[in-house]
Amino acid sequence: MTEHVEDVIDTGVELGVVVAFGRIIKDDVLAAVPMLNAHFSLLPRWRGAAPVERAILAGDEVTGVCLMAIDSGLDTGPVYTREEMPIGADETASELRARLADLGAAMLVKALRDGLGRPVEQTGEVTYATKIQPGELHLSWESPAAVLHRVVRVGRAWTTWRGKRLIVLGSRVVEATGGRPGELHGDVVATGEGGLQLLRVQPEGRAGIPAGDWLRGARPAVGEVLGG
Repeated sequence: MTEHVEDVIDTGVELGVVVAFGRIIKDDVLAAVPMLNAHFSLLPRWRGAAPVERAILAGDEVTGVCLMAIDSGLDTGPVYTREEMPIGADETASELRARLADLGAAMLVKALRDGLGRPVEQTGEVTYATKIQPGELHLSWESPAAVLHRVVRVGRAWTTWRGKRLIVLGSRVVEATGGRPGELHGDVVATGEGGLQLLRVQPEGRAGIPAGDWLRGARPAVGEVLGG
């Protein structure tokens, strides 16, 4: 895709292919060059900019790829073909996106080789995958551990420790440890329901390190909490 989408009008191309483009393409461009989009969700669920992240945050167990005709709406075009893909319980957004990219590439090659066929209009409940805001990645320890783990899986989840930001890069849901939300019990944080084991963290101004190495340096006092 060129920097200015309108530049494709006079190129003589027969079809444009778009993946994660993030912009509405105008009608005059679409009239000159039909466009095909590989969208990483099972439309009409998760139309928009962040379908992978929203699927994880919502606790979806399945997502997929849709090859769709682009129209002037936001991921509203009819779908040529779709393939489902299960979401791993601990899979991160980057890991899932890589698998979806492989699936989408294979689907594109097959569709372009064998022909697109006739697309089918989208049906079902419409949901929108708006861009993730930094505040949504804040770990509120009153939430259940399963919900917090989803936030970590999206990437750049954060809390605070002694007044500085601490990014949680990896976690695991474990049994409850007792204590108030945010309280550290070794590498396990008490939450509103269950415990969240810290696997890898990134202290402010430093690179990511194993949680055990961070704890040996931080030396939390008994009853000290994250996010305080």
